[in-house]
Amino acid sequence: MPQRLAIYPGSFDPLTNGHIDVLERALSLFDKVLLAVASGTGKTPLFSVKERVQLARESTVQFSRAEVVSFDGLLVDFARQCSACAVVRGLRAVGDFEFEFQLALMNRQLAPGFETVFLFPKPGLMAISSTLVKEIARFNGDVSPFVPSPVAKALKSHFQQGILA
Repeated sequence: MPQRLAIYPGSFDPLTNGHIDVLERALSLFDKVLLAVASGTGKTPLFSVKERVQLARESTVQFSRAEVVSFDGLLVDFARQCSACAVVRGLRAVGDFEFEFQLALMNRQLAPGFETVFLFPKPGLMAISSTLVKEIARFNGDVSPFVPSPVAKALKSHFQQGILA
């Protein structure tokens, strides 16, 4: 029987516990999930693609059916290369839905049959965003409740070196 492969794309700058929760939930639906770190996001990332991939790998070692990769270009092209059947997207609020709905419709236009699955993180994780985590870390706040420990260490190191993003 063919493997049901899904892609969970994002900038993951940085990866949060909300992302981990969505990944874990996706693994209950698919045989394998690629956590795909986007290199061309149009954003100015705090961490390089290489650093984000490494942090995601360190943070997801407990998931044997998850693989962390990077990609550049159109998601539907990457999905075709990987023979993925779906993309997984996490939703935290109504504002997320509007943007994600537009992306899902465009992806369907570009690749009919390519499905988008929306998953909600646990209620206690819904307020976590990478942007807020970076802001807390920038002012030397404790981000350990919001991110995996490798990410917390990397954020602390980054901002202790006086590098501002």
